[in-house]
Amino acid sequence: MVGRAQPEPPDLRLAGLAVATWLTALAGLHLGSRTLLLVAGTAAGLTAIGAVHLLGRLGRPRAVLRRYGWVAVAVGLGVVCGGAGTAAQLAVRDAPPIRALAEQRAPVTADLVVRDDPRPIRSAGRPGMLLVSTELVRLTGPDGRRIHASVRLLVLATDPAWRGLLPGQRLTADGRLGVPRGGDLTAAVLSTNGPPERHGAPSWAQRAAGTLRTGLQRVCAPLPDDPGGLLPGLVVGDTSRLPPAVEEEFQATGMTHLNAVSGSNVAIVVGAVLLLARWSRAGPWLAAGLCGVALVGFVILVRPSPSVVRAATMGAIGLAALAAGRPRAALPALAAAVTVLVLVDPELAGDPGFALSVLATGGLLLLAPRWRDGLRRRGVPPGLAEALAVPAAAQLACGPVVAGISGTVSLVAVPANLLAVPAIAPATVLGVLAAMMSPIWPAGAEFVAWLASWPAWWLVIIARQGARLPGGTLPWPGGVPGALLLTGLTVALLIAVRRPLVRRLVAVVGVAAVLGALPVRLMAAGWPPAGWVVVACAVGQGDALVLPVDPGRAVVVDAGPEPGAVDGCLRRLGIREVPLLVISHFHADHVGGVAGVFRG
Repeated sequence: MVGRAQPEPPDLRLAGLAVATWLTALAGLHLGSRTLLLVAGTAAGLTAIGAVHLLGRLGRPRAVLRRYGWVAVAVGLGVVCGGAGTAAQLAVRDAPPIRALAEQRAPVTADLVVRDDPRPIRSAGRPGMLLVSTELVRLTGPDGRRIHASVRLLVLATDPAWRGLLPGQRLTADGRLGVPRGGDLTAAVLSTNGPPERHGAPSWAQRAAGTLRTGLQRVCAPLPDDPGGLLPGLVVGDTSRLPPAVEEEFQATGMTHLNAVSGSNVAIVVGAVLLLARWSRAGPWLAAGLCGVALVGFVILVRPSPSVVRAATMGAIGLAALAAGRPRAALPALAAAVTVLVLVDPELAGDPGFALSVLATGGLLLLAPRWRDGLRRRGVPPGLAEALAVPAAAQLACGPVVAGISGTVSLVAVPANLLAVPAIAPATVLGVLAAMMSPIWPAGAEFVAWLASWPAWWLVIIARQGARLPGGTLPWPGGVPGALLLTGLTVALLIAVRRPLVRRLVAVVGVAAVLGALPVRLMAAGWPPAGWVVVACAVGQGDALVLPVDPGRAVVVDAGPEPGAVDGCLRRLGIREVPLLVISHFHADHVGGVAGVFRG
């Protein structure tokens, strides 16, 4: 009898190196360079001893050591590389002259290069503030002494002239230095109330990207707020028009990865080009060249900031390996990419977006194929098995990080992402096409954007309905403890369900929990409860009261400190019209959200 062929095990030889490099860099961002060098030195000694022993120089190693010893050596090498690389950059960050000026909160003049797009900060009772990530070129202190250093500076700006700056723009700004919060490679914080003095222009790539991004926003302007705000975020990561209520709904349903450019967007665009190349019977080298051009062009469109470069790397790994006909090479490529990216920029080790990109890609490579094959053996059609396995694997892999960030566990994330899958690729491809057409044929670009708005509408509907489901999210401990707790439970569950008895027990407990909670959910009043007379919206500091007068109509008393919170509250209550807005007094925590009252 011929047995069923067993799938080849995943190639994990570089995984230990990548994980050790990543975790060491993450710990080093909080430990400091001296402690990190001590850890790296100790690891170097132990790794050298282990390698010499495995080579037989210190006697013949046992069978267990011969089998797993080189994995331990790879882990030790990762600790050495991650520790030494991060310590070197921390030493530059903590240079005494700049650190001393930051501790004194000294007034300075800084020559800077913009690293990323300015990001607005929502804050109650304060004027609009922008966060601008920059690279310091030269610093002039209060005594006129000039300091030349290449370190990262975070600018807190209130002047509107800081809006619209492009990455690569050189400028000079006056302000006051401050000490950063730590945990990254930022050397100091520059607080400024004045406009920057610009020098020259950004590179042609950044100017081209700015033109296309502006064109996409222009052709999306005639669309309704929800799909019109989501589409630029989905295509180029521009969420400036995305309503806060929609953003909250995407977070509640585990779909926040759609609000920004991620590896999936890169894979969709490059994958579409690959399909066209294969359809036209292009050779492997020509197809690879076309995919490379598409990848570079897409990165230019969304601006090659560090987060986008990370997304491009993560999204291209699995696609490149699978297109080359070597699926087993995908996991070593992922591990190599993680190692290189963390060594080049250790700050990525603490970036939640980087963690989500890596974990989602790893889940797709390690878990999804096994689950897909298991479903197919049980009679599930191949297409449906793929559609079920992919979002489940990605969500399970990313769940601990999401829980640590949000303090919740979404129970609707897997079905919501499963329903969203058919709309993501059309919205992304049509959105990119609309952006490319906008400078050449604006009318045609508006039509393409209108076509893209339909799948975007579908994504909004899924997020909205999923967020309204009772019990859709469960409270969970936040921060590192919550992430570690869910990681432990996830690993234990993955190991346990390999046994048929445990698998049946988990299924029985799950069905019993659903059936036990169903009567409570059916008998419990929905939100808002019938006959409600007043609701105090959760707007943070400040007040916002809602008093219904007719179905869909209500009087609002005060509006809270910012528009998003009161807008989301009114949407959840089903209020479509506000005939009267009463302001008790004109403090920022009562009038700051007035725009949100009338947004819907």
